[in-house]
Amino acid sequence: MTEQDSGFPEPSGKVALITGGSRGIGYGIAEALVARGDRVVITGRNEESLKEAAEKLGADRVLPVAGKAHDEAHQATAVERAMETFGRVDYLVNNAGTNPVFGPIADLDLNVARKVFETNVVSALGFAQRTWHAWQKDNGGAIVNIASIAGVAPSPFIGAYGISKAAMVNLTLQLAHEFAPVVRVNSIAPAVIKTKFAAALYENREEEAAAGYPMGRLGVPEDIGGAAAFLLSDAAGWVTGQTLVVDGGLFLNAGV
Repeated sequence: MTEQDSGFPEPSGKVALITGGSRGIGYGIAEALVARGDRVVITGRNEESLKEAAEKLGADRVLPVAGKAHDEAHQATAVERAMETFGRVDYLVNNAGTNPVFGPIADLDLNVARKVFETNVVSALGFAQRTWHAWQKDNGGAIVNIASIAGVAPSPFIGAYGISKAAMVNLTLQLAHEFAPVVRVNSIAPAVIKTKFAAALYENREEEAAAGYPMGRLGVPEDIGGAAAFLLSDAAGWVTGQTLVVDGGLFLNAGV
């Protein structure tokens, strides 16, 4: 059976590495890229969940690599496996993130803050360094960092997460400046997306949570998948150093 007969589009020849790709936003991005013919490496902490995601997406198109995003050995292994299996890493999506604390920043445990930054920011830099040296420096490509609207506006009770995402926005600027003109680097700042990660923000009160959105609903992973697919395409060939806010119009209410 050929790939075309199997229902897949013809291969694009491009390869993406997506951290935190077994579910939620990361899975939505993987789904969008596989649908257009890219091959994808997905990472995550749970090996079983990764294998299930790879099977759903298409085992011949997707390589799962289990590990913790902030672990440098895992970062090295993920990039090495991508190169060994597919021979290239054109695109990097830094999606893995954590938000283990909810409360006022005045009482924030600094060890928790360090953990948030290690996972949300330092790991993104580590993956960017490794994909740059492994492939992108000599062959080009693009990077998308998943930030948050919490990184571009105050975010009460999730302050550590918001600060880390603000750092992600600035990391995007730094990488875009240093990696140009070979590699484009952009970020996406979503509002609330219906995922397990964000469930505490809308569970059992989705209608109330969505009331402030001019588009009348919360986001879904496919919304971010489409935005990422655009930024990781030739259609965005003159776009770099930007943060694309994908918020269902939420910021339109800022002046009200």
